[in-house]
Amino acid sequence: MMKKIILMIICLISTHAGISQDKKIWTLRECIDYALQNNLNVKRSLLSVENTQIGLTQSKLQMLPSLNGGSTFGYNWGRSIDPTTNLFSTQRINSFNLNASSSVILFNGFRLMNTYRQSDLDNAASKEDFAKSKNDVILSVITFYTNVIFNKELFSNAESQLATTTQQLERTRRLAEAGSVPRGNVLDLEAQQATNELNLINRENALNLSLLQLKQALQFSASTPMEIEVPQIDIGTELLLTETSEQIYEAARQTLPEVKSAQLKLQSSVLALKASRGSLYPRLSLNGNLFSNYSSAADRDRFIRDGGTPTTVAQQIGYLQGANTPVLTDVQVPSGQLVEGYVLQDQIKDNISRALSLSLQIPIFNGYQTRSTVQRSMVNNQQAEINLKDTENTLRRLVETAYNDALAASKTYQSATKQVSARDEAFRMSKQRFDNGAVNFVDYQVSENALFQAKSDLVRAKYDFIFKKKVLDFYQGKPIEF
Repeated sequence: MMKKIILMIICLISTHAGISQDKKIWTLRECIDYALQNNLNVKRSLLSVENTQIGLTQSKLQMLPSLNGGSTFGYNWGRSIDPTTNLFSTQRINSFNLNASSSVILFNGFRLMNTYRQSDLDNAASKEDFAKSKNDVILSVITFYTNVIFNKELFSNAESQLATTTQQLERTRRLAEAGSVPRGNVLDLEAQQATNELNLINRENALNLSLLQLKQALQFSASTPMEIEVPQIDIGTELLLTETSEQIYEAARQTLPEVKSAQLKLQSSVLALKASRGSLYPRLSLNGNLFSNYSSAADRDRFIRDGGTPTTVAQQIGYLQGANTPVLTDVQVPSGQLVEGYVLQDQIKDNISRALSLSLQIPIFNGYQTRSTVQRSMVNNQQAEINLKDTENTLRRLVETAYNDALAASKTYQSATKQVSARDEAFRMSKQRFDNGAVNFVDYQVSENALFQAKSDLVRAKYDFIFKKKVLDFYQGKPIEF
């Protein structure tokens, strides 16, 4: 029965290895690049950058003169006012007008300029926030990737232990059949083999779980085939930490985007305060207007002078009182001609009106709105100062903790290395003595379990130190690669 179980486990492992050959082997760099392209937080942060870029463009164009145009078409009947003569009319009138207006702010307490500079800093801060979101994804992927490698090592260690126990079981069975060792040794080894099989299953479950977490970080479904590259890592030269925690902190304060973002937001709050204070100053603007109109009531025959010499004609102005004798007078008739109709384009051209004005607005009382805005800007500035200090303090705490953790992990790894060396030699000797019948199975099992635990502790210490060393490299702005 035990042979069948062993064969089934070996077949499953072999099948798993055969399937793995058809999978894409993902490197750490490929995992990071894929996560950065598909992570939703990164995409959301990128949209925030685009949003602040739009605000920056708007604040820049606000300093240019405004220009607006419009038109109106109307149809009036009954008693109404002719828009071209302002006289009452009872005929049906079609009217049409065109208008354009422009305005430019000459002075408003430098509010527009400070708003533009504030938008520029907000845009730069959003870019730093975008970089931070990418760094968060990178650290997350590295964590899950390292966990997969770590669990692969433990799984391999469990396989090795099971193989050793299986070999020892087969040898002991042959010896028991020959009568060289008691039958109880076979039963003890079969129990040990079952324990090792259970441990192998647990390690495989842990490996599958860590691989699932990596898939979820890359937004893969659980059924997506995936195999990662296990790099050859030599940490012999990395056990020494050449920088102090203060040096690492200063490097991180100069490079990490969250600190730069907090600094930019503090500068932005200062400009926001200046812009709000600009509302307390008078506002001077230059305005221009252009207007023309058309009315169907004016679309009739009209006399157009040509600038020639006027003609004198006699015109009757009445009769003498008590007689039928007309009274005439000389009237100067200008030189020109009668033109039929007054079409749209001519009315629009002749009715053009232009206006230019200066506008001065002095804030006196507006429900305390401006003062409230200034006070809120002052509070926001104080909050930005606190946020910057809190960001720096948090960074210092993280760097100091990571430094101490890396230092402790380095010492743990060195101690675990010595322990494995000692346990390996002890197990070798115990195995020889067990094979020769000099020690019982209990001592042999204790020695084997101690070696397995020492190797597991070494793997754990190794990857714990690797990850914490990479975190320190990240704080210093170094590329994170195995």
